[in-house]
Amino acid sequence: MNFEEHAAKPLLRAVGIAVPRGRLARSAGEARAAAVELAGPVVVKAQVPTGKRGKAGGIRVADTAGEVAAAAEAILDLEIAGHRVESVLVEERAAIAAEYYAAVLNDAASKGPMVMFSAAGGMDVEEVAASMPDRLRRAPVDIARGFDLESARRMLEGLGLGADETPVAETLVALYRAYRDNDAELLEINPLARLHDGSLNGIDGGRLVALDCKFTLDDSGIKRREALAQMGTPERLTGLEARGQALGLKYIELDGDIGMLANGAGLTMTTMDVITRHGGRPANFLEIGGDAYTKATPALELVLDNPRVKCMLVNFCGAFARTDVMTGGVIDAWEALAPSLPIFFSVHGTGSAEARSMLSERLGVTPYATMDEAVAAAVAAIR
Repeated sequence: MNFEEHAAKPLLRAVGIAVPRGRLARSAGEARAAAVELAGPVVVKAQVPTGKRGKAGGIRVADTAGEVAAAAEAILDLEIAGHRVESVLVEERAAIAAEYYAAVLNDAASKGPMVMFSAAGGMDVEEVAASMPDRLRRAPVDIARGFDLESARRMLEGLGLGADETPVAETLVALYRAYRDNDAELLEINPLARLHDGSLNGIDGGRLVALDCKFTLDDSGIKRREALAQMGTPERLTGLEARGQALGLKYIELDGDIGMLANGAGLTMTTMDVITRHGGRPANFLEIGGDAYTKATPALELVLDNPRVKCMLVNFCGAFARTDVMTGGVIDAWEALAPSLPIFFSVHGTGSAEARSMLSERLGVTPYATMDEAVAAAVAAIR
């Protein structure tokens, strides 16, 4: 679950990381009132759970209450990355002396948390990694040991941060604590800024301040963090995805044309990868599980209601779940719905002999010897 900036920054404040004063506004009038209360130059920022708001015109500076109202009115009329802007954050404007990048995220390669830091703040981290790889530091974290001040100082060595080294190290330790305590998938500050004297009320010059924050809550932590999750932005679902959720099915709509059914999330993702390797494009992720015989009809209907789908691929691999039971459910659904699309099967594991026999007798279909062959045939049918 993604969070908008105004909902993410309190997590930083709770661990001692400074943030500017700000007020949330849902209209130009509320933005004007916020500007009067803050009494000084401000930044007006679109509140959407996505990045690159500045490039989309969603971040504007203003010096007077009238300029703030005008900026808010323009921003509230925008759509950014598919998200309609419904509110803006009116925040004190800071005079920046230096900008840094700091983040903690789940890292697949190290299978644990990763602390990241760059002295090139304000840029997209992808740009920094590509153009200045020596300025982007990464520190995998052993969750049993955690991330302490010594670890932070070690990862900052050689960056020439001078007097900022200690406050940066302290900020990284605090950021890791916020990441851990809130079941984060990602917690990012960009920029983490050192200020000129007197640029923000109540914050001393030279102190580090988080001028932006991106927070993603690990979906598996939502039940543990129910109060926090209420501040998040629910994932925007397509009509078909909402139907899948209501049915209790793990369905994600994609932009391809090969409809898919598979049992097990790992097998489903592998099948998608093989489709892509053969030059095809999957139309969906749908992990139907061992209860395919009870949900096959609504699941198949869900896939086939996507107008982009031009053929169907079914990939079952059974151990405890019998493939003949799963296949029987799909056959019943196929006969009930009677689609005109071609269908391709790969069936292996417990009950596969019985499944093959059913497919031959009832659908006149012969499953392929391997998943690779079934995928290749489906991709060829589309072409």
